[in-house]
Amino acid sequence: MAETLIVALFLAFSGGFQDAYTFIVRDHVFANAQTGNIVLMSTNLIKGDYAAVIRYLMPVCAFAAGVLAADLCRSLHRGIIHNTWHQTVVLAEMVCLFLVGFMPAEVNILANMIVSFSCAMQVETFRKVNGNPYASTMCIGNLRSCNSNLSQFIQTHSRKYLVNAMDYFLVIFVFAVGAGIGGNFSDDIGIHSVWICLPFLLIAYLLMFGKKEKAE
Repeated sequence: MAETLIVALFLAFSGGFQDAYTFIVRDHVFANAQTGNIVLMSTNLIKGDYAAVIRYLMPVCAFAAGVLAADLCRSLHRGIIHNTWHQTVVLAEMVCLFLVGFMPAEVNILANMIVSFSCAMQVETFRKVNGNPYASTMCIGNLRSCNSNLSQFIQTHSRKYLVNAMDYFLVIFVFAVGAGIGGNFSDDIGIHSVWICLPFLLIAYLLMFGKKEKAE
């Protein structure tokens, strides 16, 4: 169930929402798009704005730590049939976002680090949709894969490539919807708006009970 399209869509919505949330509410830092953070970090380094360098560097470091934490979680859950590591990671992400919703603007750096950490756990844990590699918290790889499969469909007329392309398109579309809704709710509600992600993550968690499978 962790690789089904329906789970991927709920995760993608949350991923898009979180990116918009941190950019609009938390000092224009990206939760997921670490490429953007690295570009802004390097730009500010050249300008000599070291406070901004730290603001963008810390989420990058937290993202790296989140990848390591997800892999450790997978190792600890090896052989466990119930409550797979996928579900554990989603629960951990929900706890992280719940806490972030209480954090005032004065600790934006810490809030961004926590969101980036949880996003990294998500993207490292959920790496396939219907057997194909994808990312639930960013779009560039999905966009490449979508058009690559579309190209293969045009050349071969094989339906499987069209289905793959549609899967990627839906993930990108739902990510964009999450980002759009996240951006507007972040403007209206502020720091607490991140809690809107919680029911979507909870649904993804519950859906994974649909088919119990041994952890990798």
